[in-house]
Amino acid sequence: MENVKVGIIGIGNMGSSHLKTIIRGEIEGAKLIAVADVKEERLEWAKKELAEDVLLFDSAEALINCKDVDAVIIATPHYDHPTLAIKAFEADKHVLIEKPAGVYTKAVRNMNEVAGGSNKIFAIMYNWRTFGLYQKVKDLVHSGELGEVRRINWIITNWYRPQSYYNSGGWRASWAGEGGGVLLNQCPHQLDIWQWVCGMPTRIRAFCHFGKMHDIEVEDDVTAYLEYENGATGVFVTATSDTPGTNRLEITGDNGKLIIEDWKIEFYRNRISERKFNEKFTGVFGNPEVWKCDIPIQKNGDPHATILKNWVNAIVKDEALIAPGSEGINGLTLSNAMYLSSWMDDWVDLPIDEDLFYEKLQEKIANSTYIKKVKKITAVDMSSSF
Repeated sequence: MENVKVGIIGIGNMGSSHLKTIIRGEIEGAKLIAVADVKEERLEWAKKELAEDVLLFDSAEALINCKDVDAVIIATPHYDHPTLAIKAFEADKHVLIEKPAGVYTKAVRNMNEVAGGSNKIFAIMYNWRTFGLYQKVKDLVHSGELGEVRRINWIITNWYRPQSYYNSGGWRASWAGEGGGVLLNQCPHQLDIWQWVCGMPTRIRAFCHFGKMHDIEVEDDVTAYLEYENGATGVFVTATSDTPGTNRLEITGDNGKLIIEDWKIEFYRNRISERKFNEKFTGVFGNPEVWKCDIPIQKNGDPHATILKNWVNAIVKDEALIAPGSEGINGLTLSNAMYLSSWMDDWVDLPIDEDLFYEKLQEKIANSTYIKKVKKITAVDMSSSF
């Protein structure tokens, strides 16, 4: 394959960004040949900005069915991602979806099954995995340098959003339009990094506050407690009403503690592991000698472009994917579990009851202010909303 002929579905904010990256020639081996959007003004923009040989479509299906397209980038509202990805796989296309993988894991699991049955390359835009900061954190944990993980705490509240942000679009912060609030809109990257580095917990107890500090129907403040099979625990805190906010991740292990803040890593390293110290120490008070280590971080380029290049190289050169699309279900499972725990006011075991979550979500959608405003959109089929 000389060039991967790419079509982009949804040329709003992220779709147009990927479009520009490709037409600037930054993705070797990729050629933009088609775009699709349901908004006439976006197609008019594309007609003015793009070369005459770029095909314009007013529906996702038309682009997907175009025989000239080898691969599609799906940059649409969240509900559409699994639906359109499945159609693309069935049309023998490679697929890259924007995050999150979807709104509910039942649809994403179906998407993964279809993807797995195809011979196509499937990736997700988890561009935070390309940051040298988080790659180093993962290395320190997975290499055993930190020892067995015992505690994870992430407070990520520097998402401040005023009410005017939510008022800017009727679909925003609604169950029918967006499918969730801060967990689904702002936090997919953090939830992915959490499980990418520390793995999946066994159960979750969460407290999601819906419209606590804003006039919205979805959550804008969350505190979740997670438990792991080895006894490790975690606390995840996020909100869109704190200013100034905080972004601080702490991971404690047998060999010390990592503090990730202000785009740097500090490693408080025990000279001897806590377990060995506990076994041998005979005094009344004491603790292992601790060294404070500043961890070097490799610089990274444009994270979105890195994922695009990796996806194209996987298609052309069989390069290993940085962010396989099938892994999108993991972070979404965490947010789904947090919602379900709050709705049920109880612990939720993983894997979650996907049918129960879907049932509860449909109740939220049916009563959504957005669904009442746009009656043509149903709780079951959101495929025309991009």
